[in-house]
Amino acid sequence: MAEIRVKDNETLDSALRRFKRSCARSGVLAEVR
Repeated sequence: MAEIRVKDNETLDSALRRFKRSCARSGVLAEVR
């Protein structure tokens, strides 16, 4: 399971972008399909 922690000075947009990138890297999206 991909997991990220939102940093204090980070926007939600950039945190979501990081989360999507980590999901793609770990192959979660390919597993779901």
